[in-house]
Amino acid sequence: MKWEFIIWVKPMPIYVLLSTLTPDGRKTIKERPERIKEVNKEIEAFGVKVLYQYAVLGPYDFVNIVEAPNNEVVIRVSVELGSRGTVKIMSMPALPIDDFIAMLKKK
Repeated sequence: MKWEFIIWVKPMPIYVLLSTLTPDGRKTIKERPERIKEVNKEIEAFGVKVLYQYAVLGPYDFVNIVEAPNNEVVIRVSVELGSRGTVKIMSMPALPIDDFIAMLKKK
């Protein structure tokens, strides 16, 4: 008899981080654009994985889609990065649309 084990790992929650640079933040990335990637590594040290990152036009400068263990970790990242005075972050949990539809169908 052959034994097979299947390990099911629940995916981590997804969050959307909308970032706006302060004047100091703009100065920093103008002088050192690679700083953006360095900050991503700092974020990952908190246990957060940057899945996607976009520079955007409009009221925000960046949109990051991240995976994190929980709200508390995302709050900590937002506070830590925001305390430097170079960026303001709006954090939002995101629910995959199929999960949203399934939730609505539950009675």
